[in-house]
Amino acid sequence: MVGRIQEIKELNRLYSGNKAELVAVYGRRRVGKTYLVDETFGDKITFRHAGLSPADEDSKGLLNLQLNHFYNSLELQGMEKCDKPNNWLDAFLLLEKFLQSKDDGNRQLVFLDELPWMDTPRSGFIRAFEAFWNTWGCHRKNLMVIVCGSANSWIQDKLLNNHGGLYNRVTYEIKLSPFNLKECEDFYKSNGVILSRYDIAQSYMVLGGIPYYMGYVNPGLSLAQNIDNMFFKKNAVFKDEYNRLFASVFVNPEAVKSIVQLLYTRNAGFTRKEIIEKLGIKDGGRLSSNLNALISSDFIIKYVPFGHGKREEHYKLIDPFCMFYLHFIWNRKKLSEKFWQQNVTSSFVSIWRGFAFENVCFNHIEQVKRSLGISGVITDASAWSKKDDDADGTQIDLLISRNDNVINMCEIKYYNGEFKVNKDYYLKLLNRQEILAENVSTRIAIHSTLITTFGLTPNEYSGVFTNVIVLDDLFKED
Repeated sequence: MVGRIQEIKELNRLYSGNKAELVAVYGRRRVGKTYLVDETFGDKITFRHAGLSPADEDSKGLLNLQLNHFYNSLELQGMEKCDKPNNWLDAFLLLEKFLQSKDDGNRQLVFLDELPWMDTPRSGFIRAFEAFWNTWGCHRKNLMVIVCGSANSWIQDKLLNNHGGLYNRVTYEIKLSPFNLKECEDFYKSNGVILSRYDIAQSYMVLGGIPYYMGYVNPGLSLAQNIDNMFFKKNAVFKDEYNRLFASVFVNPEAVKSIVQLLYTRNAGFTRKEIIEKLGIKDGGRLSSNLNALISSDFIIKYVPFGHGKREEHYKLIDPFCMFYLHFIWNRKKLSEKFWQQNVTSSFVSIWRGFAFENVCFNHIEQVKRSLGISGVITDASAWSKKDDDADGTQIDLLISRNDNVINMCEIKYYNGEFKVNKDYYLKLLNRQEILAENVSTRIAIHSTLITTFGLTPNEYSGVFTNVIVLDDLFKED
């Protein structure tokens, strides 16, 4: 399996232990949670079950469907026929009896996938699960239960931050994040897909390092042809994926999408107060839950822009898939089935690549730090300008503020060749340095840093950059 080395190591460590384990695996839809558990444990799983999606069903009959489905899973995996459960307390009692009948003293592994889907309205599911674990499960030294789900707000509220009977009961949690560039490269190689690193970076700008999406890349086609097939041709596989992303995991998907769509409109993001004002919504727990779930799913990040205080925390959209969809597909009624092939060299797409590459760099801060030789230095990363939506040249793509009295002022350029500094650009950079210097202590050194694809052409102006980071550096790992 590509990547997930640390996650596999931790899961195997927990499995080899001698105490009851309740492990929560969560992350964005399609990121590979189920695949991770399957590939790590295979036939070691004693009992597995996946909840039914509630998206297309009348909630009135969902409880019986979920209970019948749970019973069927038990029967298919060896339970003797008996009366079907009428509620979740009965259902978990059947699970306890089933596990006892299979208990030979060795480790027993229960995998409950899409757990949040089982918690239908007024079903009493969480109380029953709480009773199963607190009364029986946590006392079985050879029992390991892995629960999984894409509804991160549910995982957080009902399990990780539970203030009732499940308080502090999760013994280990794994947040599964999208692949980084190197993992994308390894994934493509394992699937026989041959792409340059330049194209792998572009695929990341579109698919965001999501293994499920990357699995649709056809090795016999160019990247442009693949993008058309996935997004623009008639009945394209990902044409409706943006809506499914939210409908399958959020109780109120339209409210969540409205946050994402607002954040898309400003590269630096918005404060919580601005989100409330611009969307005309109430402040409160539901907004907090939605924002936290978006953060835990790697859709957005929360950061403090350089020079601002804690109260000025910004929420910024960083999910490449959402950004691509909103830029090219959202609110567009008709597009050519070969839209990408026809526009791949257009200025419209080139401008998007520039902003998208900035996002790639934000998502690879650790690789940037490693290239600068500051992996062990505590840092804060943010965009910066003297004012919102700065239009007069003082916008800085990325600032890395370090606790060793240095700031890396990063310029990010996605070019198909070496980047060349001319006189006008040289003077603009000097101006930005001066403006930034006015806003920091005289003890702080400012290092102009270029992050680009293929490097910097040496000339009389290239010395303006103290450091140069190239695309290959973003693919490096420890």
